[in-house]
Amino acid sequence: MRRDSEFLSYVNDINRQFSGWDFSFISGTGRKRSGLLSWSYGSMARQLIQRADSMLDMGTGGGEFLSMLRPLPRTVYATEAYKPNVKLAKENLEPLGIKVELIEEDSDLPFKENQFDLILNQHESYSPEEVRRIIRQDGIFLTQQVGGLDCKEINKALGVSLNTEFENWDLKEALKEIKKNHFQVLYSKEEFPIQRFYDVGALVYYLKAIPWQIPDFSIQKYEEKLYEIHQHIQSRGFFDVKQHRFIIEAKAF
Repeated sequence: MRRDSEFLSYVNDINRQFSGWDFSFISGTGRKRSGLLSWSYGSMARQLIQRADSMLDMGTGGGEFLSMLRPLPRTVYATEAYKPNVKLAKENLEPLGIKVELIEEDSDLPFKENQFDLILNQHESYSPEEVRRIIRQDGIFLTQQVGGLDCKEINKALGVSLNTEFENWDLKEALKEIKKNHFQVLYSKEEFPIQRFYDVGALVYYLKAIPWQIPDFSIQKYEEKLYEIHQHIQSRGFFDVKQHRFIIEAKAF
């Protein structure tokens, strides 16, 4: 089927470079908007940082978020599992005195027992056992997670099943694991805000950045379904999906 030139122009956004954890190409231009949560991970993290002497930022990406939380404690480490981001994170963070570590296994972090009094984790996998090993008694673990039902409407529109490995990842499951590993939960909440795409190119760019949503994603394979989404946007003005987010603040004991 012949596609219109506007559609072809949009899907070409898959060739745009993506680095760190920076969605400004589509969010900064208003092509993608996300609904508001009733909490702010950044505000909570900033307050905790001011009371910490040593901290770890898990899954720092390119270090963009962490660098904006200054002033930071005397001792700060950051981890990142995606190798292309490690170089960027080191460039951004090491001039600030932050040590960046490449990790391969959540259950084997290169830190001593009881090393940190604050551990931050935004949208990164973790082993609750390992987090408890490296955090001090009375230390705080703050994590905001992407739940297993995140953006399921994208999968439905493209005819792809949700990843069964993560489908049941939600606040209830995370709290069970946290409590089992000697943490007292201080705060927790779960919400499903709307994420809106105003053109199919923004969706394509987004899917390239988060390959776990549609692991075999390519324009060629999903062109027909993408064109249907494009037509939906042309008709309605946008394509809405539901995000799945939850947050936990817990104290080690």
